[in-house]
Order: sequence, then structure tokens, then C-alpha cells
Amino acid sequence: MAASTQGIGKVLCRLSPSILQSPRLYKSCLQKLPVRVCLGQSGSPFVLPSHSFCTAASLQDGEAAQAVARYKDRPWDYLESEEYIERYGTNAVWTGYRRNHKGGIPPQKTRKTCIRGDKICGNPCPICRDPNVIIHYQNVKLLQQFIDPYSGTVYDPTRTGVCMKQQKQLNVAITTAQDHGLLPFQIPHVEFSGEDYSNSHDAVGSTPSPSFLTSGDPWYKWYGHITPDEKEVAKVKKTYKAYLKK
Repeated sequence: MAASTQGIGKVLCRLSPSILQSPRLYKSCLQKLPVRVCLGQSGSPFVLPSHSFCTAASLQDGEAAQAVARYKDRPWDYLESEEYIERYGTNAVWTGYRRNHKGGIPPQKTRKTCIRGDKICGNPCPICRDPNVIIHYQNVKLLQQFIDPYSGTVYDPTRTGVCMKQQKQLNVAITTAQDHGLLPFQIPHVEFSGEDYSNSHDAVGSTPSPSFLTSGDPWYKWYGHITPDEKEVAKVKKTYKAYLKK
């Protein structure tokens, strides 16, 4: 009996390191997982099956909400941040974007909107896919990405892939920025000829005062040399015959 007890004790001593080591390995594995380890009433670590992957997603959503709140009041700071440079580099937000469409020929117009309520379409436009890209008339660096630097015209949405809803907001923001002097705009050049705006003609020149006029002289010198067409005068008299004094 004593021999059997000693044998059982030796077996337990051999197994005790592995038994004690297994919870440590389990704890280390749980620490590596992107989930939250919950402690029960007994203090034993376990993972809830219903919250195994929701915790990591909620953390990402919280970080995204903080980023949007950070750039909400000053959206132009996002274009100078490391996050923007890491994602886009020196390119515009619409560079390399291609919209999903049927067939090999793209449609003539972009979609009306990418977000309908809580539903987001597949492959949203360059502005709808990034919540940190906020259209504002003071966000000049973003607006310049949608303006041709040579002609000053706004790029067509079929080139940038922006939906029609965001394109309307872009047009309003660009016009407002130009009105506030934040963006330059070109005025068409018109050549004026001196003959059209000369003041040497009697009709547009300095009008003489009535004291210099004699009785029977016309007000303008050139008015006395005009001889009206008799046919045209006859037509006018016939038209207004009832209203002419006899």
C-alpha cells in the first residue's frame, strides 16, 4: 500500500509542471488575441462567445469616431496629417479610383449618392469612403484637387468618380471659396475698341445748354440733316391715323 502511494505521488509530481503550465499558456494566448478577456465571479479567465470578435470591432469604431470628431471642426488638418500621407501620399483622394459598373464602358453619369440611410453601396466614391474627407469652403487643398490648374474648371464627376450628391457640395464649396477670395478664378478677357466708346459724336458728346439755341434750330446739329423715308412715314401715319390730330 505504501509502495502504491509513493508511485502515485511520483506520477503527480511529474504531471504537476504541465498542469500548472497549461493555464499560463492559456493566459498568454488570450493576451495575444484581439479580444477582451472577461473574469467571472470565481476569477477564472474565459471568453464570452457572443463578444469574442465584437470587442475589437467596437474599438476600431471608437477610434474612427474620435478621428472624425478631431477633423470635424478643422477638416483641412487631415490633409496635412500622417494618416493622410500614409494612405494617399502626394496624390489626390480620387487618384486610381474606379467605380464598379456593368460592362467595360463606364456610364455617362455617376451614381446619385453612395449612402442611403444606414446602407452604404459597394465601392463608394472617394469622398464617401473616407469619413475624414469633409467638404468645406475653407478646405482649399481638398478643393484644389478637383480643379484643373490650367483652365480653372471643375473636373467632371465621371473623371473623379464622385457621386452627384458630393459633386453638388463641391461646386457650392468652390464657388463660396472663390467669393471669399480663397481660390482664384479667371475673368474672360474682352477687347474694347475705342470707336465704340468714343465721346466725340454729337449724340454722346457734351450737350449745349438751351441758352445757346436760336429759335427753329434743332437740339442736335446732325438731326437736321436726316431725311426720313416717305414710305415709312406713310406706314406710320396709316397705323396711328386714329390717334393723330387733324
